[in-house]
Amino acid sequence: MRDFSSDHRWLSLNTATVRKQADLIGIVEACARHGIRTIDPWRDQVVAVGLDRAVRAVRDAGLELSGYCRGGMFVSDAARRGEVRDDNRRAVDEAKALGAPCVVLVVGGLPQYSRPGSDPSKDIAAAWGQVHDGIAEMLEYARTANMPLAIEPLHPAYAADRACVNTTRQALDLCDAIDPARSGMLGTALDVYHIWWDFELMDQIARAGGERILAFHVCDWLVPTRDMLNDRGMMGDGVIDIRRVRAAVEAQGFAGYSEVEIFSNDWWARPLDEVLRTCIERHRTVV
Repeated sequence: MRDFSSDHRWLSLNTATVRKQADLIGIVEACARHGIRTIDPWRDQVVAVGLDRAVRAVRDAGLELSGYCRGGMFVSDAARRGEVRDDNRRAVDEAKALGAPCVVLVVGGLPQYSRPGSDPSKDIAAAWGQVHDGIAEMLEYARTANMPLAIEPLHPAYAADRACVNTTRQALDLCDAIDPARSGMLGTALDVYHIWWDFELMDQIARAGGERILAFHVCDWLVPTRDMLNDRGMMGDGVIDIRRVRAAVEAQGFAGYSEVEIFSNDWWARPLDEVLRTCIERHRTVV
């Protein structure tokens, strides 16, 4: 396993971690101040400043990307299928312009939450089918741009409103069904917050191998968790054995970034530079 204790070369900042403190331009400038060389921006933050301006800011700061958040939300009623397709194609185009290595996919849950305005449904089996078909359709377009897609399994608590793919096994089953040749164009984004509890995790990481692990996200699980969406912990403040998971991922050949992604009302209330300093320190001592 790589030694992160002496520098933070392999730290990437998911820009959601400080989304309340600054816009994307301010975040890029702060990363440059702190020697953070890599980010994963969110689409809404890119839209807020404009794609061309975002591209220039990343380029001028000499930053790399570890991913682009997010595509997906495939589940909808029939009237919105075209909207889903077009939105995901835009995500691919934006990622290409920014120089991202992959688009992270949050697949969606039930239609009324995945695509607001869709008719309500409790049919999660139908949702799984739409996710399969949506990824397969998006992958055809992504291949034309040589843009890999990374399916992110989310904790089961998000099955209804964000993602009905909840385990690494489910994500890999989709990968194997849609891309059996392991072309390198379809894989997973593994976020310890969502998968740390899974007793199959180590076996599924081994199953994934180097070809299927496209991104690795870190934060921590607090006890108690006061808000399932916006109370993630800074690495080292919770119960996740982050190094055990990273060791397993790296044993499969993953040599990319440990991307810090923290949705937290607590950390959003703190000064931007304090958050980045803490991320760097915990990346060296905990990740």
